[in-house]
Amino acid sequence: MKAIIPVAGAGTKLRPHTYTQPKALIPIAGKTVLSIIVEQLQDAGIHDFVFVLGYLGDKIHDYIRETFPDIQANYVYQNDRLGLGHAILLAEDFVNEEEIIIVLGDTVCEYNLKEVLQHDGSALGVKKVDDPRNFGVAELDESGSICRVVEKPQIPKSNMALVGIYKIKETALLFECLHSNFDGGLRSRDEFNLTDALECMIQKGASFNPFKVTNWFDCGNKESLLQSNATLLKKFGNTISEEHQFENVIIVPPVSIGKKCEIRNSIIGPNVTIGENTTINYSIIKESIIGSYADLFDIVLEDSLIGSDTEVKGESRSLNIGDNTEIHLG
Repeated sequence: MKAIIPVAGAGTKLRPHTYTQPKALIPIAGKTVLSIIVEQLQDAGIHDFVFVLGYLGDKIHDYIRETFPDIQANYVYQNDRLGLGHAILLAEDFVNEEEIIIVLGDTVCEYNLKEVLQHDGSALGVKKVDDPRNFGVAELDESGSICRVVEKPQIPKSNMALVGIYKIKETALLFECLHSNFDGGLRSRDEFNLTDALECMIQKGASFNPFKVTNWFDCGNKESLLQSNATLLKKFGNTISEEHQFENVIIVPPVSIGKKCEIRNSIIGPNVTIGENTTINYSIIKESIIGSYADLFDIVLEDSLIGSDTEVKGESRSLNIGDNTEIHLG
């Protein structure tokens, strides 16, 4: 089976961080969003990948090559962001009517992936949400099968949201529907959506079963990213590199601290992720994500997202600071 991972989005809700870093490479719980997804698929036996790149795509290309040298990785570029359906259509040349699994590259989910892959047929990941109007929505028939899917309905007939995991058996039919929608100009909210192609498949007789996702970690904005970071840190536990220097430091678990960090006279945690080569002195950091090569001095941070190569000196704040920034708080 082949995995298609679209990672072409600009991540506008995570700016200023996504001006310099793709959303899929934002650090979370000592990893990146993309690395968690790829590792899940690897652990289930998938080693053949297609990455659909776009904004800052070269950074993702280099990251995959360096971090996952053992996978079979292919790349296509979505230069015009015309929607998820268009992104999947661009990967057609790498799919030889074999089964595929599509996993969005900006959302982390917990589910029984091996069971999904062993399922004889197509299946879509779903989870109940309070307000389904911002999602693709699956409607189920009396037997529990998916009878209709619709993208961001104004009046939803179901609260079962599509979470961004699609296991497709009838790939020839999928690409037939994608071509039909693209050639016919069928758009939803001015984009060529994958949901519309799935509905086309259903209309042509394809069968989809739902599978439930137990946890869905949204990383789309600062607040949800920090919340997901805290939850995943509790799941993964402490990850503290041995290549560090600590002096007069109190660690309140769970935390993740990267290589070659220098931390002195500080309290770190709970729920803090710190990148590599970061220096922290006379500071208190909790419920935050700190990038690599950052320099923090005499600062109290909570619910903050600090980019890489950043210098912050001053007093207590809740901050959202991008990469390559220098701030002195007097």
